[in-house]
Amino acid sequence: MTEHAERAERLALELDSAFRNRADLYRLMLEELSAELGEAKAEEVLVRAIERRGREVAEVAFARFGPNDARAIGEAFLAVSPDDGRMYPTDVERSDSHIAFKVRRCPLKDAWLAAGVAEGTLATLCRIAGAFDRGLFEATGVRFDNVTWTPGHGTGCCHICLTDRDA
Repeated sequence: MTEHAERAERLALELDSAFRNRADLYRLMLEELSAELGEAKAEEVLVRAIERRGREVAEVAFARFGPNDARAIGEAFLAVSPDDGRMYPTDVERSDSHIAFKVRRCPLKDAWLAAGVAEGTLATLCRIAGAFDRGLFEATGVRFDNVTWTPGHGTGCCHICLTDRDA
């Protein structure tokens, strides 16, 4: 293996570890805030903060797009998917006025499963993490639909659909 390939492999592992660390932080913050505020209020606070972060990212990442650029926004999102899309592999459906993603793997969900969280908590954590996507995409003005993982949802993760505002 070349030095370049070894470095790329190491960086991919470090990136995956960073995302798992993010997942662990979400899990631990939910536990601590739930103990202090109750489960519903803890989820509300985390969703609000994470959605806000999504809006901040959108201001930079999608500033050049408008509410009828759903497909272009989705393509830009895919173009910067971590590790060339390997971290969040997706099935993608496209038309002129929309783009939809079915995420097959999520490093956050993987970390929560490895930590042994119960299905109900897993669903809550997926909703919390999905707030980032809501903030990110709703900030652009496109129509945004997201179904996060719930028990019975299967092995994949969230399903996201972006549609032009005027479609």
